[in-house]
Amino acid sequence: MATTRKTLAPQQARSRESLRKLLKAAAEVLGQHGVEGTTIPRIAQHAGLSPGAVYRRFHDKDALLEAVVLGIMQRQDERVRVALTPGMARQIPLAVFAEQLIRSMLLSYRASAGLLRAIRQFTHGRAHTAFYRKVVKLEFRSYRYLVGLFLVRRREIKHPNPKRAVSFALMMLASSLIELILVDQDMKNWQAIIPKDDQTLKRELLRAFLSYLGVEQKRN
Repeated sequence: MATTRKTLAPQQARSRESLRKLLKAAAEVLGQHGVEGTTIPRIAQHAGLSPGAVYRRFHDKDALLEAVVLGIMQRQDERVRVALTPGMARQIPLAVFAEQLIRSMLLSYRASAGLLRAIRQFTHGRAHTAFYRKVVKLEFRSYRYLVGLFLVRRREIKHPNPKRAVSFALMMLASSLIELILVDQDMKNWQAIIPKDDQTLKRELLRAFLSYLGVEQKRN
């Protein structure tokens, strides 16, 4: 029995590493080529595997991409909880905390625009499925956590309903970033009002966010 366990351990470790490489490769291909351009042969080549090895783990592309998307969202939720903590929220002014969040979100959306756009397309194309419900559950888990962090400093919020204000402000922030960065459309007609660079965009998003909450801001 001891010999069997010793034999299985390395095999299981190799299997986990192989799965990790496959999911990582699939995410990279999805970000580079979009949903339509992501194929099992292309993923397999990127992962250094044969297509047959991929099909032994996942019966089709959709099953593989579901695992990729859920894994990304779970890790994102974990990263948020490590990077942004209630202790941090208590130690710094709400305006500074909001600035850090907006800067982080803007950088993330810019750096991963292709992948986020593909995830959005894939997820919306699978509405009314168990996968979609899992995605929504993970999104709301992260969303509620962020709302709770801001409410640690609720005394700085002058809006008559702090919880509703934070919830809606976060929704407006995410919607603005999705519209400006992820949605494929011709923005030429809007150039006159869209901030010219990300520093200006961050400043305007922060001003709108804090104004809605009724948080006092320093005058520049």
